This record gives sequence, structure tokens and C-alpha cells, in this order.
Amino acid sequence: MPYLITATVSLLLFIIGINLFVELSSLVKGDLLGTFDESVFSEIHSYRTPLLNTYFIFVTDIGDIQGYAVILVICALVVIFTTKRWALLYEVTSVLLLATISNVLLKRAYDRARPDLEHLVTVKTLSYPSGHAMSSMAFYGFLIYLVYKSTLKVWMKTIIIAISFVLILSIGTSRVYLGVHFPSDVLGGWIAGLIWVVFCILIYNLIEIFRKDPLT
Repeated sequence: MPYLITATVSLLLFIIGINLFVELSSLVKGDLLGTFDESVFSEIHSYRTPLLNTYFIFVTDIGDIQGYAVILVICALVVIFTTKRWALLYEVTSVLLLATISNVLLKRAYDRARPDLEHLVTVKTLSYPSGHAMSSMAFYGFLIYLVYKSTLKVWMKTIIIAISFVLILSIGTSRVYLGVHFPSDVLGGWIAGLIWVVFCILIYNLIEIFRKDPLT
């Protein structure tokens, strides 16, 4: 029953997420979304300071390839010294890879140019959806799920989940703050990343059911 409930809820969220992403993507080049992007841009950029510049550049680096490499090494060490359940590491890595690969395809499909504003970091790829936002939501979102269902102490769960939430929000916000993404790029990335989280939760739960009882 718990697996059935999880699978049903995950499937519903997956369908809702796809609908939201499709609806948002259909507005990418419209005036309505343009007005939204401009208003959010103005608000976020009004808070630019040297200190925040340093923070968001650091955070955006965490959401890059090198940042995930370091985090995955840390996760591997945690697995080695605690659960020894390598499947957990494979799962979170696969979610990240799926998000990264699909992001490249989505960028090519929507072919949206970067904002014509001052960029505080160098970028060379297309804009929609944000790869940093999508990958951070997929990776840290799935990590939140794994930690939530783990046997860790409550205080440890709370700290890890809180840090993961902050990283998701900070990495996404950093892309707008640094001028390299429209706010709608980040929103689209978050939704697409969440779709992968829900999809993988659904798949891995079904795999667990069949592993325990092949006759199910």
C-alpha cells in the first residue's frame, strides 16, 4: 500500500509538472512572460552589491560540473562509511545525468538567446530552460527525498534538507542575479528538474516493488 500511494501521487505530480512546463514554454516568447521577466529582473538587480556578487558567483559555481563532482565524492564517502548502499549513489547520479542531457535537448528545441544585459559570469550556451536551475532541482530535490526516507536522526535530516532547499533557491536565483538567465528560464528549469525527481521516485519505487516481489 505505501508503494501504491507513492506511485499514484508521483504519477499525478509528474503529469501536472509536464503540463506546467508545456504551458510555461508556450509563453516563452510572448509579451506576458516578457513583462514578468523584466519586473523580476529589476527587483533582483536592485540588490546587487559586491558581497552578493561574490556569494552568487560562488553558488553558481557549486551548480556547475565541478561543483557536482565534489558533492558526488562527498556522497560516495558518506555511503562508504555509513550504509554501503551504492544504489543510492547510482540513483542520485542518474537523476543528475537525465536532467543534464535533457536540458541540452530542451535548449536546442526552444533556442532562446541569453538576456541582453551585463553578465557577471561567462556563458556560451542557450537560455531556456536554465541548466543550473534544472540540475540543482533534480539533484538536490532527489537528495531531499532520499534523506527524508532514510534512517538518519531527525536533526541530521533537517539540516541536510534545509541546506538542499537553500542551494536550489540560491543556484536558481544566482542565474538571474548574474544576468545570464531570464527569470522564466529558471522557473522552467525548476519545473523540468522537479519532473525528473518525481519520475525517478516513481520508477525506483516500482523497481523496489518488483525486486522484493517479482510476482506483484
